[in-house]
Amino acid sequence: MNFKVAIIGRPNVGKSTLFNRLIGKRLALVDDTPGVTRDRREGMASLGDLTFMVIDTAGLEEAFDDSMEARMRTQTNRAVDEADVALLLIDARSGLTPLDSHFAGWLRSRGKPTILVANKCEGRAAAHSFYEAFSLGLGEPVAISAEHGEGMADLYAALLPFAHAAESDDSSAQTDGETDILDPTDDKSDDPTLQLAIVGRPNVGKSTLVNQLLGEDRMLTGPEAGITRDSISIAWSFKGRPIRLIDTAGLRRKAKVSEKLESLSVNDTLRAIRFAHCVVLLLDASAPMEKQDLAIAGMVVEEGRALVLAVNKWDVPQDRDAVLRAVRDRLETSLPQVKGLPVVPMSALTGNGVPRLLPAVLRTYDVWNRRIPTGNLNRWLAEATERHPPPMVRGRRLRLRYMTQVKARPPTFVIFANVPEELPESYVRYLTNGLRETFDLPGVPLRVKTRRGRNPYTKA
Repeated sequence: MNFKVAIIGRPNVGKSTLFNRLIGKRLALVDDTPGVTRDRREGMASLGDLTFMVIDTAGLEEAFDDSMEARMRTQTNRAVDEADVALLLIDARSGLTPLDSHFAGWLRSRGKPTILVANKCEGRAAAHSFYEAFSLGLGEPVAISAEHGEGMADLYAALLPFAHAAESDDSSAQTDGETDILDPTDDKSDDPTLQLAIVGRPNVGKSTLVNQLLGEDRMLTGPEAGITRDSISIAWSFKGRPIRLIDTAGLRRKAKVSEKLESLSVNDTLRAIRFAHCVVLLLDASAPMEKQDLAIAGMVVEEGRALVLAVNKWDVPQDRDAVLRAVRDRLETSLPQVKGLPVVPMSALTGNGVPRLLPAVLRTYDVWNRRIPTGNLNRWLAEATERHPPPMVRGRRLRLRYMTQVKARPPTFVIFANVPEELPESYVRYLTNGLRETFDLPGVPLRVKTRRGRNPYTKA
């Protein structure tokens, strides 16, 4: 049963709350502030035995100029065009407004099948507004409470005819994937989808880059900083390779984040980083590798994700070679633990250099997944310790007996030693750099751990 349902309505009527209720997860940001949602978000919903694609949209407002509200309305129009049925959500507590009546007429004029849904009907105070909703001319409203899950059986009954109509089309729907996020550190997963997050400071062009990659105006863009609030996941493919693109909100310095809504957006971005396989850190060519950029890069490396740097707005600087040298020098001094990070100059607005980004991402992703045979590792370990033996500890030589790779994503190695706790951090860095150079592991975090080997002369 593959059909699409768009949730529309004026701001602050509970659209994102209903979206979260239907997909069974709190993915969309919810706050009392009107206009939290700006981009349309898609997810696979489940209601009884019905499964369908649901689209959360920005609040409808009467705007047709170049303002952000007008751009948000354009995104909502596209969601309605894609959907098989629209849920017009009204707030039964506050009663009907002229805006509700206007958009009910707008939906009728478009000929889109519409189900009128009266939200926040958990109390008797909403009874008057519920009956008032009949005047919209969209039939009997479905009374629900998205917050408390009341009225879902009635909503199921209203959607059932559209499910039956969709049964004749047995082509599989392409899911957004936000409800099926896998553990990125699981290197035994059979899911071939690459989860790619686009992160960076506000107003560096993350949403513009996503639109350029998709070839359509999927994300809301504009000159205003901080337009994106939710982390939006979009199913896509590159040369037959399934990719889940995740556009995120801009990350400012923690000290500057004071509003609750921005704090929610930041947490959503951090969650996207944790669940990503590969992260593209977008820099502004006019001010590359600032302190916040380094903080974001360090966070990505600490999480163990594959990282690619993209220098956006490459058409702005006059001396491009100087900018590139400055970026590489800053990386060498501030992020030596991921030596060899790929850096891709590009312009998301014009598309120049963008075709080089995905090949760099896939190369880094392959390195992030690489496994090295144990025999090769131990031959290398013997050569490395012979070339530079471990230091003496209390008159005893540290012995590194054995080495193996325990997992990929990121490549993680364990070295068995007689006194592992005494191995200096400087020697671990020496081994890590040797691993990176010998086995060609550029630009990904490597984890080298030490463990005490079992003594064969003692009883187990």
